[in-house]
Amino acid sequence: MTEQRLSNWERRTEWPLSALAVAFLVAYAWQVLHVSAPAGVHLGLEITLWVIWLVFAADYVTRLILAERKLRFIWRHMFDLLAVALPMVRQLRVLRIVTVLRVLNRRASTAFRGRVAIYVAMVTVLVSFAAAIAVLDAERANPDAGIDSFPKALWWTLTTISTVGYGDVYPTTWEGRLVAATLMIGGIALLGVITGMIASWLLERIQQTEAAVHQETDELHVELVTLREEVRRLREELANQGSSPPRAMS
Repeated sequence: MTEQRLSNWERRTEWPLSALAVAFLVAYAWQVLHVSAPAGVHLGLEITLWVIWLVFAADYVTRLILAERKLRFIWRHMFDLLAVALPMVRQLRVLRIVTVLRVLNRRASTAFRGRVAIYVAMVTVLVSFAAAIAVLDAERANPDAGIDSFPKALWWTLTTISTVGYGDVYPTTWEGRLVAATLMIGGIALLGVITGMIASWLLERIQQTEAAVHQETDELHVELVTLREEVRRLREELANQGSSPPRAMS
C-alpha cells in the first residue's frame, strides 16, 4: 500500500517538478550569464532558486517517508539526495535537472521507442547546457582559470561528456572539479542509457523480424499441407476412375 502511495505521488508530481527544474535552470543561467544585471534582479533570482530548492527538499522528504524500503530508495535516488543535501555548493544545484531526465527516460521507454536520436539529442543538450553554466559559475571568478566564457565552458562540457577530453581547457577550482566529476559520472551513465536503449530497440526489431519470418513459414507450411492433400485426393479420384469397369454398349 505504501509503495502504491509513493507511485501515485511521483506520478502526480513529476510534471510540476519538471517544470520547476526547468524554471530553476533558466533562473540560474540568467544569474550566471547576466552578471551585469541590477542587484535587485539577482536578489529575486536567488530567492527563486531557494524557493525551488525548498520545494524539491519537501518532495524528497515526502517520497522518503512514503518509501517502504528507505535505504533502497536513497540508493536509487542518489542524485536527488545530492541536489537537496548540498545546497551550499551552488554549482551542484543543477543536479535538479535529473527530474526532467527521469521524465524523459520514462517517456523514452514508451513513446520514444524507435526514436532514440530525439531522446539522445534532448538529454545531451540539457545536460551540456547545465554543466556549462555550472562550471562557468565556478571558474569565472578565478583569474587563473581557462574557462572564462560560456563558449569555452560549452566546449569543455562537450569534450568531457563524450569522454574525449582534449585537455586544452580544464577546471582549476574545487567547485569546478566537483562539477567535472559529476559530469564524468553522468556522461558514463548517459552513454550506458543510450547504449541500452539502442540495444533494446535493435533486439525488439530482430524479434519482430523473427516473428514475421516464423509467421510466413507457418503459413507456407499450411499451404503446402493443403496442396499435398489436394494432390492426394486428385490421385485417388484418378485411380478410382481408372479402376471402374467400362460401361456396356447399348
